[in-house]
Amino acid sequence: MLTQLAAVVSAAEAVHEEPWPLIAPPFVIGATMLAIFLFLAFITFSFSNLGNRHEATTEHSDPHRQHTNKHDHGQGQAVSNH
Repeated sequence: MLTQLAAVVSAAEAVHEEPWPLIAPPFVIGATMLAIFLFLAFITFSFSNLGNRHEATTEHSDPHRQHTNKHDHGQGQAVSNH
């Protein structure tokens, strides 16, 4: 396996083609990517406080809802599977 990999790498080095042209110098591309990621991080962190806008309220236990809460700690009616 390693000999095949070495053969592929040496064959790739033997065929030295001209690299694709870049649209800008590499540091400009890197700085642009960093700016985009920092902008996306700013957007992500700006939405991190949405859960603290209102006081937390307890959820009432509704026995008629589609997916029952199996961990309601006795607030609602127990559903029997008999």
